[in-house]
Amino acid sequence: MTVAHTVREWRPAAALARHVTCVWAQTVAPHSAAFAHRKAPTGSVEIVCAVGSTPRVVGPQTGPIEETLAPGTTIVGVRLRPEAAAAVLGVPTSVLVDRTVDADALWDRDRGRLQERVGAAGSAEDAAAHLQRAVLARLDDVPAPDPVVAEGVRRLTTGRRAGVAAMASALFISERQLRRRFETATGLTPTTLHRILRFQRFLALAWTTDRPSTEIGRLAVEAGYTDQAHLNHEAVRLEGRPPAAFLTESEERCGCGHDHSASYAPLLGRPA
Repeated sequence: MTVAHTVREWRPAAALARHVTCVWAQTVAPHSAAFAHRKAPTGSVEIVCAVGSTPRVVGPQTGPIEETLAPGTTIVGVRLRPEAAAAVLGVPTSVLVDRTVDADALWDRDRGRLQERVGAAGSAEDAAAHLQRAVLARLDDVPAPDPVVAEGVRRLTTGRRAGVAAMASALFISERQLRRRFETATGLTPTTLHRILRFQRFLALAWTTDRPSTEIGRLAVEAGYTDQAHLNHEAVRLEGRPPAAFLTESEERCGCGHDHSASYAPLLGRPA
């Protein structure tokens, strides 16, 4: 039996754009085989709800997450901007690193209602819309993201290096304060977030290349790595495998069923 699996992303509603990077839906068709799924870190917190399950908060990860999705699975998610997670959740993001927790703290007694609405939705898009509305309802009294961290994340997203001293100087803040504010807001140090976003940039470049498994060296340098060996080392740490393995698998199994433009395009300096 073959795997029939898709991932779709789209931009959030305008009212969420300051706090949310993208909205996504992942589906495994009922007639499909089970899908063994591995996801590299994105540098962000995600609010996730599988149809029939309670909402979860997936904290910023420093390594890959692996799970097997059963046939007929539909999961929707909202990916928060790295700098916005602490403001939206009301807790320092550092307490969520490499953790997945129930969303009680975010939705309180309303989480059961959200679970029902997502479960009753007629499509993945409708289910994701319910999730977006739940997040939007939390934003009335949410403070703006830390502007220093927001500017630092913007610089990292556009490919600038994460030299803490240079970034601190450019942002008129001490290195110690910069690290502390990054860890509170994003859960990660500037250096760690830079490594994750650089790898995501490599994935974005691969996604826009017809046969990326044949151009790994070029893509590595374009993404900001010293060479392919540097990329290989980081890929094993962040994805669990060298790039040749997962790119070849993607080309063979699921490349045509995915749309990552909402999250990948900003890493390439393009509109989503």
